[in-house]
Formats: sequence, structure tokens, C-alpha cells
Amino acid sequence: MESSKKTYQDIEWKLLFNKYATPILLVLLISFNAVFTPNFANVNTMWNILIQMTTILLTALGMTLVIASGGIDISVGSIMAISSIVTARTLGFGVLQAIICGLLVSALCGLFIGLIIARFKIQPIIVTLPMMIGIRGIAQVINNSQLLNFDNPEFSFIGTYRFVGNVPIQVLIMTIIASAVYFIANKMSFGRYVQAMGDNYKASRLTGINTFLVTIGIYMTSATLAGFAGIIETARLSAADANAIGRLMELDAIAAVAVGGTPMNGGRPNIIGTIFGVLIIQIITVAVNMNNIPFTYSLVLKAIVIILALWVRRDK
Repeated sequence: MESSKKTYQDIEWKLLFNKYATPILLVLLISFNAVFTPNFANVNTMWNILIQMTTILLTALGMTLVIASGGIDISVGSIMAISSIVTARTLGFGVLQAIICGLLVSALCGLFIGLIIARFKIQPIIVTLPMMIGIRGIAQVINNSQLLNFDNPEFSFIGTYRFVGNVPIQVLIMTIIASAVYFIANKMSFGRYVQAMGDNYKASRLTGINTFLVTIGIYMTSATLAGFAGIIETARLSAADANAIGRLMELDAIAAVAVGGTPMNGGRPNIIGTIFGVLIIQIITVAVNMNNIPFTYSLVLKAIVIILALWVRRDK
């Protein structure tokens, strides 16, 4: 009796730890840097963190749905690149038209990836790995691997505007999109289908879920969000560089999802956890830069964070 009671308490503590580990880590990370990193607690630093985390958050939100379904998408960084270069090259037709072109190309990439995975039942990582290489290659070919600078105040608006005093427009964009993805994941049938597929793909198909269409929808959503991230980054920089934009973004997105608590083998998508995870990943990057530590060390830290997150949640 005493043994079973102790086991129950152990399980209860583990569940509580898994539930609150991410926000606790975030608080500890902020507190540590506020004390030991010069100027970290400055308001401008906070705004910069929010601005820089926008692209990670958008790609991570899509990645959350992909991973929750039992898949993976390592092509998101390359999709950012092709969306960026296509949008910049079509700005002459108008800002709205250029954004639509960028998002359309991104959605088509997701459609193609989803079709291959759903139709031929190929492991997602095997599909998205060559797509990661090929899509970036196409993006580089479009502008001969050259940096494309432009001067378009209307387009740059979505990357540089600040409202209500000093609040970056990225905060509004992130709030709207994160709220929409949260609603889709938790309040719509699509979100339930994603979770069901992640829990048990064969069973979800047998219960009548159209896994073919849902799979395509998941990868199109991920690609479109990645494409929009590329557009926002392009607007902020007033330049498009297919060689650099989105590079290693898949690492940050996967790390954020892993830290956020979405099961890496599929299951319930944790959107709030992903947001916390993105903040943790971005704070690591900013802290490394502000302490004049080589950027490569931040990659090592992110890899360690992913491994630790997987280890902590290994039984989920």
C-alpha cells in the first residue's frame, strides 16, 4: 500500500514537472541573464528579442502541427529563402501581389511535400531532406545567388513599423497568428485529427479520418507559415539573400517544439509551450551575442537543449 502510494506521488510530481518545466526554465533563464548579462534587462533588448523571435515562432508554430502528427519538416528554412527571393523579385507588381506570390510558392512547396508523404507513405524526414536542399537551390538560382537589395517603404512597413509608441508590429503579427494556430489546434476538428494521427496513424485512418488530406493540410500550413516568416524577415532587412535567410531555422523550430512539450513522436500539439520554447531559444541566442561568445556556441547550447528536452519527456 505504501509502495503504491509512493509510486502515485512520483507520477504526480513527474506530471507537474513536465507541465511547468518550460515556464520555469524560461523564468530562470531571464533571471540569470538579468543579473549576469549587461543591459539584458533594458527595454530595447526586450523589444529586440520579440522582433528577432518572430521568424522562429512562425516556423515553430507550423512545426508544432507537423511534429504533433508524427512527422518532421526540415525544409522550413529553405522555404523561407524561396519565399523571400520570390517576394522581393515580384515587388514591382505591387506589395500585395508580391506577398501573395511568396505565400503561394511556399504553399505549393508544402503541397508537394505533403502529397509525396501522404501518397507514397515515405518517412517525412526522407522527403523533406532533399526538399531542403532543392528548394534552397532553386531560390539561389532565381537571383544567381546574389544579395537582392530594394527600397520599398510600403513593404518594409511590415518589418519595421512600431505602433502605440514603441511596440514593434511583429508583436501584433505574432499575437494574431499564434492565436489562430492555437484555435485551430485546440478548437477545430483539424487539430483533433492532427493529434489522432500522432497518437495512432492507422487507428485514425480506420476511424474515418481522411489522413491523406490532413497530411497535405499540415505540411501546407507549415510551409505557408515558414514562407510568411521569410517575407517578414525580408521586409525587416529590406534585402533578400537566398544563401543566408532561414539557414538552420529548422534547428530553432524543432528545439522550440521539443522544449515546449509537444511529444516528438506525435500527440497533442502544445502551442503555448512552443511560444515559451521560442522565447528560450531566442534568449539563448541573444545572451550569447551580448556576452561576445562566438555564435557557434549557441548552436551547441541549442543542441543540448533539444537533447535534454527529449530526455526529460522521454516517457511521453
